Amino acid sequence: MEENKITKPNNTAVRTALWRALHIQVDDKPYIFEDEVGIRLIAPPDDWQQRPDMKFTKRIRASILARARYIEDLILEQSKDGISQYVILGAGLDTFAQRRPDIASKLQIYEIDQPDMLNWKQQRLIELGFGVPKYLHFVPVDFETSSWWEKLLNSGFDLNKPAVVACTGVTLYLTKEAIISTLNQIATFASGSTLALTFNLPIELVDEEDKPLIEMSIKGANASGTPMISFFAPNEIMVLAREAGFKDAKTISTKDMEQIYFKNRADNLIPASGEVFLLATT
Repeated sequence: MEENKITKPNNTAVRTALWRALHIQVDDKPYIFEDEVGIRLIAPPDDWQQRPDMKFTKRIRASILARARYIEDLILEQSKDGISQYVILGAGLDTFAQRRPDIASKLQIYEIDQPDMLNWKQQRLIELGFGVPKYLHFVPVDFETSSWWEKLLNSGFDLNKPAVVACTGVTLYLTKEAIISTLNQIATFASGSTLALTFNLPIELVDEEDKPLIEMSIKGANASGTPMISFFAPNEIMVLAREAGFKDAKTISTKDMEQIYFKNRADNLIPASGEVFLLATT
C-alpha cells in the first residue's frame, strides 16, 4: 500500500458507520442491517449517541440502513449466480469482508477510496485482529489526480469477468461530468456486470417532512468544504444510464425500499425520501 500519513476517516464515513451501530442499540427487531464492526473501527467516545447527527436523524438513518441492506442483498444474490468480483467505489467504512467472510472469501473485493482513508482502515483492521485477507484489495486513489480505473486494473481486477459495482453516497459530491465519466467507464465492464449507484433528488422532489433536515445537511456540507453539488430527478438518471450504454436500467426509490424492508414495524422506522438507486446491467 502507498505510504501516507495515517489520519482518521472523514465525517461522512464515521457518521454512516455510527448510524448502523445505533440501529442495533435503539431500534426494534427485526434489524434491517447488522453492523457492529464499523463502530469498533472508530472506537468513538462514550457519549457518541448524544451527537446531534445521531439524535435527530431517524429517517436519514433508516435510509442509510436501507441502502446498505439493498447492496448486501444484491451481492449475496449475485454471488450465488457466479459473480466473483465486487467493486466498492467510495468504500469508506464498508465492513462486508469482515462481517460475511463466508461469502466474501468466494469473491475478489476491491475497495476504492482516498489513500488516507484506506491506510487508516487497514491499520485498524490489523489492530483489531481482522487482518487483510488475500481476497480484499485496497485500491487507494486520489480522485483529483489519478484514475480509479487504472488503479483498479493494477490491483488485479479481471476485465474479462463480470462484476458487481456498488457506489453509495458519492454522486452527491461529484460534478455531472465526473458522474457521466464514471458511468461510461462502468458500462464497459464485462457483459453481465451490475451497477448499484445512489443519486440524490432535488429538494423540490423530497417529501415535505424531510426538507428541513436535508437543507441543514446541504448547509453543513458546504460549510465543511465538501459541498453537495449534484442532484437528479429519476428521469434524468435514466437518461444518463441509457446514454452511457447500459443494456438494462431501472431506479429504486425510497418508497420501494420501504415496501421491501420496513413493512409492519412498530418503531415507525421509515427511510427519508431524498435518495434513489440506479440499478443497471452491462
